[in-house]
Amino acid sequence: MFDGFDNGTAVVDGVKIRYAKGGSGPPLLLLHGHPQTHVIWHKVSAQLARHFTVVAADLRGYGDSDKPAGLDDHSNYAKRVMANDQVGLMAQLGFERFAVMGHDRGARVAYRMALDHPQRVTRLVTLDIAPTLAMYENTTREFATAYYHWFFLIRPAPFPETLINASPDAYLKYHMGSRDAGLAPFTEAALAEYLRCIRDPATVHGICEDYRASAGIDLAHERDDIAVGRKIECELLALWGADGTIAKCFDPLKEFGKIAREVSGKALPCGHYIPEEAPQQLLDEALPFLLGARKM
Repeated sequence: MFDGFDNGTAVVDGVKIRYAKGGSGPPLLLLHGHPQTHVIWHKVSAQLARHFTVVAADLRGYGDSDKPAGLDDHSNYAKRVMANDQVGLMAQLGFERFAVMGHDRGARVAYRMALDHPQRVTRLVTLDIAPTLAMYENTTREFATAYYHWFFLIRPAPFPETLINASPDAYLKYHMGSRDAGLAPFTEAALAEYLRCIRDPATVHGICEDYRASAGIDLAHERDDIAVGRKIECELLALWGADGTIAKCFDPLKEFGKIAREVSGKALPCGHYIPEEAPQQLLDEALPFLLGARKM
């Protein structure tokens, strides 16, 4: 995986952020979701690297990046802080302006980055999410059942950590395998990497803190944006899986239209894990957008 990429670590405000970097051309930052790592991009990284200098990073709390203990208010896992990690990483690599594509949790970090750093983010692609505030405020039984983890992981420490650490392999395989496509989209090597990382109790704590922040301080930040009329200024492409929960429970274009100036997007013929379930379809839609040619 990631042949021709170099692995590195940057220290941003005392936190180590691990990344893989390869290719040439304008910079593109790739951010993963839960419970995975930057490895989610391994099926598309080579083709993206033909057009971009690709930086695939592990979020704070995940993979081989640092996993600090959560503060009482979970503010050190706010998407604002996690976005600042990645802005600092890109600056250390010499990139002041760059495009961003994020999946799941990484997409939440990515759109917070676009809101907080409009001068940095040139284009934004989000994969299989709607804005966090919209999802919590429009929770239905169908959504809560499918996204049980949004309500389980936010319980006070160490309750969810204790249960997951009792069998991290079972948690990860159930969580990823219970989606529409099961475990079929994940290569043996990628799944082994996800399992390696979640077997670290610090990763489990980092994951929980990520979700605790989203149910608290992240919602406050989004309400503040709405109150002052702050919106995403760059062009945004929202893609989601036609077979996933987002498609069934939310309207991503409508919801992102409330917080972004210019939004386009569509459903792809897959479930939640777009980069691994539908890599070619993702490239077909995202590449023209990222290169500046509107395909849609």
